[in-house]
Amino acid sequence: MPDSLLIIEDESLLGAELQRHFRRDGWEVSWARSIAEAENLLLGETLSPLVVLSDMSLPDGNGLDLLESVRQKNLGGEWLFLTGYGTVPDSVRALKLGALDFLTKPCDLARLDLIIAAATRSGRAQRRIAEHSAAAARRYSVDSFSGDSSASNAARQMLTRLACVPYSALLISGETGTGKGLAARILHHGGIRASAPLVEVNCAALPHELIESELFGHEAGAFTGAKTRRRGLFEQADGGTLFLDEVGELAPDLQAKLLKAIEDKVIRRVGGDREIALDVQLIAATNHDLAEAVAARRFREDFYHRLSVFRLELPPLRQRREDIRALVQRFVAEFNLKAGKKIRHIRASTWQLLEQHNWPGNVRELRNAIERAVLLTQGDADTLQEEWLQLIPASTPATPAQGSADLLCLPLDGSMALDDMDRHIIQTALARHAYNVTATARALGTTRETLRYRVDKYGLKPVVREDG
Repeated sequence: MPDSLLIIEDESLLGAELQRHFRRDGWEVSWARSIAEAENLLLGETLSPLVVLSDMSLPDGNGLDLLESVRQKNLGGEWLFLTGYGTVPDSVRALKLGALDFLTKPCDLARLDLIIAAATRSGRAQRRIAEHSAAAARRYSVDSFSGDSSASNAARQMLTRLACVPYSALLISGETGTGKGLAARILHHGGIRASAPLVEVNCAALPHELIESELFGHEAGAFTGAKTRRRGLFEQADGGTLFLDEVGELAPDLQAKLLKAIEDKVIRRVGGDREIALDVQLIAATNHDLAEAVAARRFREDFYHRLSVFRLELPPLRQRREDIRALVQRFVAEFNLKAGKKIRHIRASTWQLLEQHNWPGNVRELRNAIERAVLLTQGDADTLQEEWLQLIPASTPATPAQGSADLLCLPLDGSMALDDMDRHIIQTALARHAYNVTATARALGTTRETLRYRVDKYGLKPVVREDG
């Protein structure tokens, strides 16, 4: 399908010449001879041109006023203006309204072709961004937080309200797998910054020595290996949203720098001496109790209070079991489409198993179980196979094996994250050795320093002892 070009020109000879010229180049050309005719095409949404080539002064109005009306309705397209007697104020206003160029008549067609080519590239990029934003808005609507329970309804109502609030920082809390990442995407794509970038980073996945450079960027030569200047995630998110998952893993010194960035709306690259002004909306998420971490001095109190001015707490799946059926049906439909399966039926015994399971991994664990069951279903079977759910009974996850105090059972079905396994192993080993660090470290085959670091990281109580 050819790209569309709208010409707004009241001079018949010039308009006809431009129309012939661009049709020869493969454009789908529309020609409006007045502001009123152009308004019917643009504001009536009967035409969505990639490029608009407009005269400045027309018998019934000014092209700049039309561009302003178009921009107020968030209509895209690159605009170029032709005028026989342009003024500096007109050219300044045109550029402020987002016009790509401001040309004086007569304009050489070869030069106009070059400018139209640049406008085409820019217009296509704008269209791709707009289409991506529209698709993301549909995918991450408030209704994508599924469930009919009172807890889910309350979460959706809060998401709807927060999406309309111009907050600078927000904290999402909840257990692993409750949908914190989904909530952050709903807030971004349903808010006023939906057309701007959403930049996501998992704080637990980045080494401490690199995370400052990742967030704030660095100048060339700031440290070994920094050969060129690099824009950090804050700069990449300018105008949009920065989503910090697992914010509880950040070191206190980095928390202080983040607090300053939020409060002052400026950052400084590592190794840099210039402050950079930014407009970033920060969404943080954690599965830790940050209030407890503040009391234990593992998390800065000022940073916590700055984040928690706006707060969203997501309930675990065991507190909204009535949502399980809706979630299962949604996931079955998703993986049917992905794998070309035709599962339509779920037995009563399977529903009973799904609804009685404790779901320690919450919605993520449920999604993983349904994905596994759908993908492993044989051929054209239309019934979900219970055995492929591979659910561990709710009473047995991560408990010592019977008959041996030296063994520990952990589920490998995705219901426990790696950090959760690490925490459980250390806590169990400490309890079995009366919280003696030396004996526990020996049993785990590690050093006392490594063990103490993890004890502090996970906030394991009571206070451990060095000797028996």
